[in-house]
Amino acid sequence: MEMMAITWCFNCTICDIDFSSDKANSLKMHIYKHTKDYPFMCPECGKECGRGFTRSRTLKDHMTVHSGVRPFKCSFCDRSFNHKVNLLVHERIHTGERPYVCSLCSKAFRTTVALHVHQRVHTGEKPYICDVCGRAFSQQSSLCVHRRVHLNERSYVCHTCNKSFNNPQNLKLHLRVHSGERPYVCELHC
Repeated sequence: MEMMAITWCFNCTICDIDFSSDKANSLKMHIYKHTKDYPFMCPECGKECGRGFTRSRTLKDHMTVHSGVRPFKCSFCDRSFNHKVNLLVHERIHTGERPYVCSLCSKAFRTTVALHVHQRVHTGEKPYICDVCGRAFSQQSSLCVHRRVHLNERSYVCHTCNKSFNNPQNLKLHLRVHSGERPYVCELHC
């Protein structure tokens, strides 16, 4: 007697991605990306960026970031890491290895995550949306920096004039006012 496998299809009603029945749990995990209502929140960085996890084990692994324990040492420099995979990715800086290549423009990356983020340049995907103003971002880190605008959080302070900024790049640009640094030369000899 021959057994027939029945496959069901589950659809994300938010972004219209389909998941097969053997991946039914994947839909549940996927929905968290939209709702940000993760069952396991990081008590440290979850406050600022809403960093959450779908599994308790993943949160436990993540918490080593905050413990300071870094047993994996780079053989090229003095850096150390809390996970072996982070060491392997870091060592690619020294070796120059970039194994993940964009199929659209041939740009190469050290990690699959970096490749995936880059591909949003081509697709225009901006999955990280500010819940205050609705502005969309292609990277979660950009959303975190943007949120400081609404919080009026200015934690980057110039030690010369006490002017404060909401991101380190703006402080770096401001410091040129005091140093007199002019890194860009006019090609027209102005």
